[in-house]
Amino acid sequence: MDNRVLEDYLQAHDFPVVVKEKKKYLTYEGLQDSNVYILKSGTIKTSVISRDGREFNLRYINSLEIVSLLKDEYSQFIDAPFNIRVESCKAELYQIDRVQFWKDINQNLDLQLFVKDYYRVRLLHSMKRMQQMLMNGKFGAVCTQIYELYDTFGVKTPDGLLIDFVVTNEEIAHFCGIASASSVNRMMQQLKDMGAITIKKRKILILDLEIIKDNIIF
Repeated sequence: MDNRVLEDYLQAHDFPVVVKEKKKYLTYEGLQDSNVYILKSGTIKTSVISRDGREFNLRYINSLEIVSLLKDEYSQFIDAPFNIRVESCKAELYQIDRVQFWKDINQNLDLQLFVKDYYRVRLLHSMKRMQQMLMNGKFGAVCTQIYELYDTFGVKTPDGLLIDFVVTNEEIAHFCGIASASSVNRMMQQLKDMGAITIKKRKILILDLEIIKDNIIF
């Protein structure tokens, strides 16, 4: 998705920037907030809490992007739709009054089209990910998550495709709806035995992407 419209909008305004340190939360699911946040730098994670109290991870975000849903145009305060936690050493986020943001959107055709495209892309991504998680089983879900991590953080190296971000097996379990990290440990070992991955300085190195893709229903 082309972010130039969003970049131009941000450059034209002097919005305050919120700085949060690693593991700090920007918002909590269900708490009221009057702002829209756009990630400027760093990496954040979105998640929700299930009825039984377990955390379910949604996405990592590490580029310029709206990270809180807009909902209706008129309410000054809305309930935050999910938790937003900083995963890098720090993260910087533009903070924009949500009612003002909607006014700006309604007065700017390019910004309207961008927001519509943003929602369309996010909806398609969510539908596709849910389909993959439901249809692939636990092992396929882990492979799906590794592929998504590659898509977000992947860097080509002489040794293979490095996921250049430390992601624990516990976090992968939370992305896949798996109750325990030990289950993910076994599946990660299986992928190592298959020659698909190895671990290098706590980071996942993909040695054979095709093995990962072969276990995913796209």
